Amino acid sequence: MRKYVLLNPKPLPFTFLVVACLLLFHGCTAIGPQTISRDRFDYAAAISDSWKKQMLLNMVRIRYGDTPVFLEVASIINQYSVEGEVYLGSTWFPSVSTDSANVGASGKYADRPTITYKPLLGAKFTRSLMTPIPPSALFSLIQAGWPVEFVMRSCIQSVNGLYNRAGSQMMKRPGDPEFYEFLKLMGRIQTSGAVDMRVDERGEKDTYLMFFRREDVDASIQKDMERVGELLGLDRDNNEFELAYGSVPKNKQEIAVLSRSVFQIIIELASYIDIPEIHLAEKRATQALTDINKEAYELRPLICIHANKEKPEDAFVSVKYHEYWFWIDDKDLESKQLFSFLMILFTLSETGGFRDSPIVTVPAG
Repeated sequence: MRKYVLLNPKPLPFTFLVVACLLLFHGCTAIGPQTISRDRFDYAAAISDSWKKQMLLNMVRIRYGDTPVFLEVASIINQYSVEGEVYLGSTWFPSVSTDSANVGASGKYADRPTITYKPLLGAKFTRSLMTPIPPSALFSLIQAGWPVEFVMRSCIQSVNGLYNRAGSQMMKRPGDPEFYEFLKLMGRIQTSGAVDMRVDERGEKDTYLMFFRREDVDASIQKDMERVGELLGLDRDNNEFELAYGSVPKNKQEIAVLSRSVFQIIIELASYIDIPEIHLAEKRATQALTDINKEAYELRPLICIHANKEKPEDAFVSVKYHEYWFWIDDKDLESKQLFSFLMILFTLSETGGFRDSPIVTVPAG
């Protein structure tokens, strides 16, 4: 019997390399949980920033007579895959003192996000943007602590015939002095806690009532409430009043509120944009309304949106249009709050389910 002996036997130097490769690919196979924290915040930040920019750009477009377009992110699907392969081979010869070995590894990582966009059209556009916000919803915001001046100046066109400022080109008009007086009085009444709201079941639908609390109220607030009653033409002997949508009340026990839609609010805020003088001279954009009454009541502009050729360095949100940058200063807290309030209203106005509309799916990977 012939015997074969391997000369100069020695351990394979690549053993540790093989083990390391196996451990490496084993660790990469469980990438799913590790991506949640990163992707969740990254996508949330990206959606928030794009949403703000889209809103500001549409406001600028409206001021320039351009067509606004609203495109919402309907879904985000992200797929990850990791593939790994390790191969090992060796050759030995019985009659010679040489041997050979080889080792190799390969891997592939893929990130395939798919983002679905839905344009806001048809019935959903009407419901979300064109439908006036119910007066009960606005007064609920006031009851929840949102400042009266903040809510009413942006969301209400008139109360019992007292008209707010309207900055749109087709319905441009200054605010009534009585409306601004009403705002100041209601602000003080709200701060004192003397105004409240409740819901009564009357017939087939709920009735929203606003009432003034007269017990344990300072004499100055009592006078403010009496003046509000005079301005709105309310019954002096009544403490609670029904909220209704409209411009004219049907009796002295009703507060008729002509509320705005989200689209009307966007148009109103667009009227405050600081348009470059050259664009106004060339009639590329509409002129702003000079509301002389606001000066008497020390009312600042609802929102301050600046314009400049240079890109701003410290902006809350900024977009470029017609070679100019339009932005809200990050240090302008009031403008930031109102802009964020607009985004909240945009969300709250969506009261129904999704309707059929064109969908565009773009593979982004």
